[in-house]
Amino acid sequence: MLLGTWNLENLYRPGGPYGPQDEAAYGAKLAALAAVITELDPALLGVQEVGDPEALKDLAGMLDDDWHVALSEHADSRGIRVGFLSRAPLTVVADTAAFPAGLRPVQADDSGLAVGQAGRGLLAVEVEDGALGDGSSPDGPLRVAVCHLKSKLLSYPDGRFQPRDEGERARYGAYALYRRAAEATALRALADELLEGDGRARDVAVLGDLNDETQAATTQILLGPPGSELGTPGYDRADRGDATRLWDVAPLIPAGQRWSRVSSGRRELIDHILLSHRLVRRVTAAGTGLPGEGPPTLPSVGPDPAERRGAPGSDHAPVWVRVGG
Repeated sequence: MLLGTWNLENLYRPGGPYGPQDEAAYGAKLAALAAVITELDPALLGVQEVGDPEALKDLAGMLDDDWHVALSEHADSRGIRVGFLSRAPLTVVADTAAFPAGLRPVQADDSGLAVGQAGRGLLAVEVEDGALGDGSSPDGPLRVAVCHLKSKLLSYPDGRFQPRDEGERARYGAYALYRRAAEATALRALADELLEGDGRARDVAVLGDLNDETQAATTQILLGPPGSELGTPGYDRADRGDATRLWDVAPLIPAGQRWSRVSSGRRELIDHILLSHRLVRRVTAAGTGLPGEGPPTLPSVGPDPAERRGAPGSDHAPVWVRVGG
């Protein structure tokens, strides 16, 4: 069973302010996305930046066989949201943008505006025992949450992507960090609900565009109790934290392909898959791009996302993990 996550980059039908300008460009984008998904052949794929719900259905219609679609009802100001493509039927178990109890709203801009929920919804689904094949979930359902946390690409008042000065840049960088940390905290609260304190016996995955790298503080929030990370001496030592931990599979990705995006020429892994104790111990492989094809080939993007409006494919590479029975 292959699980994956992929930011589809502005998946809109043509004619609006954010998507392709015409049907030809839209068709080229869908064809490029569909070719990658077909080659990747996931059992379940978490997706981000779905601008038009109908566009995801258009994409699913270009794939082989029948695919099931689930989408969050919580979109951001541009209408983008997270969702899933799945070969098996899905049951939505949570679709929330709320911060957990005890976490106060955070400042979002110079006006003092405070936000008390995630900019995009956190969507969790359940797949029935064995529905994805390969004995992937022999003793219970698979539960998966998908997210798209606040971007590191900064936007400023009046639709600007460039700051007036360094003070403004620093402030808006802080505002974005506040929001991303709060959203990671909300996602961790959702993971706690899915794990139910029993990660040794439950198959739970949390995946998506975290907009930060493996060692970032916001990413570390998601791991739960410290200790026993992949690549550390404690990994093979069972302890009480295993019931509530999540393991980021990033260390399992070959170093020569450990990136999912290129920002201003710099390779970075900002799309992640985290797994519960029982699930991570059945991993047989992990990677970015397409299995067997080596490092992903990606365009380098700058601070203005509008520069790639209507471009085919995506500026992100899929991140995937293969799980055995």
